[in-house]
Amino acid sequence: MGDTGPTGPVMDRDEVDRALARLGAEHEAIETSLLALQDHAGRRLLEGAELTGVTAERWSAAEASITLLWTYFDAYTGALRTAREIRSRRRWSSREDLVELTELLRGEAVTVAGSAAATANAPTLQGGPGRLSERYSLVTLVERMNQLYATSLDMVVAADAVWSALPARIDLLAAELGRTRKLAHSVGVRPGEHPAGDDLERITRTLTRLREQVICDPLAFWTPAQGSSAPGGGRPDTTVYDREARALEEVRREIDAVLAVRQDAEQRIVRLRDVLSRADRTLAEARTARGEVLAKIAATEVPVVGGPPIVLQEQLAAAAEYRRHAQWHRLSPLLESLEEKAEDELLRARESLTAVTAPLAVRAELRGRLDAYKAKMARLGHAEDPELAEKYEKARRMLWSAPCDLRVAEQAVLRYQHAAAELLGTARRVPGQGGPVDRTGPGA
Repeated sequence: MGDTGPTGPVMDRDEVDRALARLGAEHEAIETSLLALQDHAGRRLLEGAELTGVTAERWSAAEASITLLWTYFDAYTGALRTAREIRSRRRWSSREDLVELTELLRGEAVTVAGSAAATANAPTLQGGPGRLSERYSLVTLVERMNQLYATSLDMVVAADAVWSALPARIDLLAAELGRTRKLAHSVGVRPGEHPAGDDLERITRTLTRLREQVICDPLAFWTPAQGSSAPGGGRPDTTVYDREARALEEVRREIDAVLAVRQDAEQRIVRLRDVLSRADRTLAEARTARGEVLAKIAATEVPVVGGPPIVLQEQLAAAAEYRRHAQWHRLSPLLESLEEKAEDELLRARESLTAVTAPLAVRAELRGRLDAYKAKMARLGHAEDPELAEKYEKARRMLWSAPCDLRVAEQAVLRYQHAAAELLGTARRVPGQGGPVDRTGPGA
């Protein structure tokens, strides 16, 4: 149309009808969104909660925005109703009607009282807080409502997401914590007596405090998504919850270890007593053998045999005491240390016995070698040889008399072997005569 007004060209009837249809669809969509926000579970929870911190601040602004949203929507509804009434006056709108409709649909024809925005404590697009009213076009008013709706919905969705996720998870973890505390108490893991018991107390306090904070200030546990403009874009911050869940799992593993110690503690203590008893008996045998060696073997240094492991016996008694008082955190490392030390002690006792009885073993080896050579010479018909018999008797007296000088006795045995070799006319090298000692016997 050629006619123009303050808002530009005057709209024709078709343009008016299309604009009214579009605005009607927008009105319906906005109304649906506002009603959904009004009925949102998160909004109802926020209204009834005792909020603190950042959530209290943001909810105060969101409530103002929601109030202003309805104010804007009512003004938008009134302007749309007025436009429809003007269009419905006559089938073919007059020029005056079209001018009025153009001003209403395109101009800043919607008036919102300034007191409404001030009461709602919400920012306005134009003017200051002292203005009695503000005027908007329908397009500007829709944009304004979209902005307020997005910020309000973002806050409501974020709070609802935190409340939907964290309290339930905290309650499940608290239930698991309760079961763990009962199990810990049954095996003697108590605060002040076991580190795991202290950890359980700390986890309990942390979870209780965390749940209170989540209920009162859910937005303190919300992490917005980077670069996301969608309402509710982000995720609940579960850092504290995850840390305490890991700590509880570590405590559970510690309690499982305590249970394992409790189940086999008695058997391990019995085995330790047996090992230390065998070590004591072996040391006693070594001390007896040392007296025998000193009485029967001359010119030989015999190592001194140590006493029983008194410290290990004291530690074993302490382990039994820990078991009686269910002090498993002290018993477990003590048993591991004792088991290693007890095996070492038994090995030491056996080595002492071997070292002490070594001279007797050498004497027995010399006796066996002498008798073996005598038997060989008898088989070959030389048993009655006088020189051989004399050397045999001299070696035998040395080996079967006490105390026995092993070095002299060994030389006597070597002389007998040498004589036997000469008698047989062999070219075999006699042990001890310019070569290594032959301890393999006459049958080699």
